[in-house]
Amino acid sequence: MDYLLTALGLVCFLEGLPYAAFPDRIKQWLEHIAKLPSDQLRFLGGVLMAVGLGLVYLGRRYGAP
Repeated sequence: MDYLLTALGLVCFLEGLPYAAFPDRIKQWLEHIAKLPSDQLRFLGGVLMAVGLGLVYLGRRYGAP
């Protein structure tokens, strides 16, 4: 349970950081994303999930015990 709470806390922190640091740029970026076709967003989401799983695998396999 400690890992889960730590991971969720880290995700919340990292997700909120750009909104706090660059709110105007985030608004522009979100407008740009809204114009992209759904297929491109779906592909990008899949790629990001695969990269995330790869990072988790590497961290669990080669990280500190």
